[in-house]
Amino acid sequence: MKVKGSTAPLLAAVCTAALLAVGVGIEAQTPAAGAQPAAPAQGRGGRGGGGGGLNEPCGGRSQNPKEACPGDVTKMQATVGLLPAKPPATPEKPRKVLLFSRIPSAGYQHSSIPLAMRTIDELGKHTGAWTTDTAWDPAVFTADNLKQYDAIFLSSTTGCFLDDPNDQATTDARRQALLDFVRNGKGVAGIHATGDSYHGTSCGGGGAARAGAAGRAGRAGGRAGGNAARGGRANFTPLPPCSHRNDGPGGGGQALWPAWNQMIGGYFKFHWVYPSPITVKIDDPSNPINAPFKGQAFDTIDEVYTFAQDSWSRKNVHVLTSIDYSQMTDCQKGLEESPRTDHDFGLSWIRRDGQGRVFYEALGHSETIYYNNPAMLEHLLAGMQYVLGDLKADDSPSQK
Repeated sequence: MKVKGSTAPLLAAVCTAALLAVGVGIEAQTPAAGAQPAAPAQGRGGRGGGGGGLNEPCGGRSQNPKEACPGDVTKMQATVGLLPAKPPATPEKPRKVLLFSRIPSAGYQHSSIPLAMRTIDELGKHTGAWTTDTAWDPAVFTADNLKQYDAIFLSSTTGCFLDDPNDQATTDARRQALLDFVRNGKGVAGIHATGDSYHGTSCGGGGAARAGAAGRAGRAGGRAGGNAARGGRANFTPLPPCSHRNDGPGGGGQALWPAWNQMIGGYFKFHWVYPSPITVKIDDPSNPINAPFKGQAFDTIDEVYTFAQDSWSRKNVHVLTSIDYSQMTDCQKGLEESPRTDHDFGLSWIRRDGQGRVFYEALGHSETIYYNNPAMLEHLLAGMQYVLGDLKADDSPSQK
């Protein structure tokens, strides 16, 4: 899937978009082979997340942050339609998935939240692998209510998404219900800002992610300039490293719910702003969740997370895909002041927790992730079947 000659037009588009990003919010991603080309992304100011972007008409953001823009849904459904009609594994029984996010979130509000949820719903309908319910109120997290589900999909939850700031007993009960759900044999999947949950300084007064995410929107302008300077992977004159961003060695703050932080695999420290070009490396080509990639690395564009070094380790997770750090320019690398000393940046992984299963995918900030690469949607499909218990996969830690 990776074609070396394809990166020049990719980066040309990225540099143009990055220079304009602050003013018009242009988004772009090079389609993978076989994908339907995206419509021009004109007039998409504020498309990436919270603030005024949530109040713009589609083309920008729908009036209802719980509903995806119809154009995005149409493109996603067309891409799902390219996938095989049968799932990778035959379900052992009828499966039911709870799709959950919280709006408003306790931190940065991703506009892709409802599209991610619709994508999981469409994958289930297309293949017959599961049905879904959607919820926005954490009150659904009770032991009795969760009994009806086989898995939970968390869509960019961000912050202390289960907590009631006025009722510690309720908070404790919801947290325990989720832990017990997984550890007693069921599964949880999370995408993108689900990894930006329960870390920072405190859950009070506006969300756990503040230490890790504070000032992220304000840094976008500087990072956009950095994106424009990323020429090293194509036919551009390399530029000096971009100025560092002050994420600091302790970026990400502290684990605020250690059992959750270990279960999901780690927590956010820093991100390269959208549209950051990366090469996705396939760490375990033989794993059935990676079968759609056919062992081939590929290029994509998204907001790209890094994880706090003390929170994420191959000793705790089975890595499926990661960033090919060797393909990043000095400019890109320089944006992160204190990168992991091992330069190991996981993107998707699975792990066992008790008798249950966990799947996480760090990409998914941009709506384009859900329709510009059919193999990515197959990857999500297989990851969901893993957490449901229908697809067997090696989930032993990558580093023994």
